[in-house]
Amino acid sequence: MSNLSHAKIVPRPSKTRGAANHGWLDTKHTFSFGGWYDPEYSQFGSLRVLNEDRVMPGEGFPTHFHNNAEIFSYILSGELTHRDSMQKKGAESEDKNKFYRLHRNDVQFTTGGKGISHSEYNEHERDWVHFLQIWVLPWKRNLPPIYHTSTFPDQDKRKDFVNIITPLKAGPKATLEDEKAAVPAKDGTIPIHADVVFSAGIIPPGSAFQYQVGAGDAVTSRSDRKVYIHLPETKGGKAKIRLDGREDAVLEEGDGAYVSHVNANDMLKVESVGEDEAEVVVIDSE
Repeated sequence: MSNLSHAKIVPRPSKTRGAANHGWLDTKHTFSFGGWYDPEYSQFGSLRVLNEDRVMPGEGFPTHFHNNAEIFSYILSGELTHRDSMQKKGAESEDKNKFYRLHRNDVQFTTGGKGISHSEYNEHERDWVHFLQIWVLPWKRNLPPIYHTSTFPDQDKRKDFVNIITPLKAGPKATLEDEKAAVPAKDGTIPIHADVVFSAGIIPPGSAFQYQVGAGDAVTSRSDRKVYIHLPETKGGKAKIRLDGREDAVLEEGDGAYVSHVNANDMLKVESVGEDEAEVVVIDSE
């Protein structure tokens, strides 16, 4: 039975995503990206890019330029090495806020701002890396570029949805001192320059989690939030979820759903109704 009768939920089948297999890269695009364009799928709220990528060992994305986008990578399996053009191979830093070899549970975040170059490679000898790359449009252009990397353990995500990214507490009028302090709206999360919350949960079969829209007081825009749900392809098709108890809102692996007409503090029920645990990511935007 629905608890959010005012919410509009529109499933997005995986088969409607843009897909390409380049041999070294198997990629699927929820929104128009690169060589795939569909005017029906351009963005949702501030969410502009949601790519599910698999990269073979020894391959990756060479140094490339970004600006005026908030970009983050969520590692599902394997290893991804992130560095910028100043960092030489073999000189990885232990400082997670600079350059880092990412594994499962790690989230790497970049504010492109006025411009930054970086590369992302799978330098593992044997294993493919499987990760989500997500881009959000910032609330202000030409910000100072910055990196953040944090670890969010699976054991926490198996208990409830974990907030991973929340807005910069100082907001759009942040000073340079605020930018350096990088205080997020919720302790323990990564700050983003947008009224956006990114969360993840791993729901056991037969169980349900409640997603709190807007992470409570973390957001400024509290009405008519745009919440995108994505179920990554991690369990060979054995994971499945149902949203808000609705039989017409059941998602298979690779599917997503647009949830609109919801407000901060609304509780969205997400049930795991498949044979295996369901890893669910949520991008919650103004």
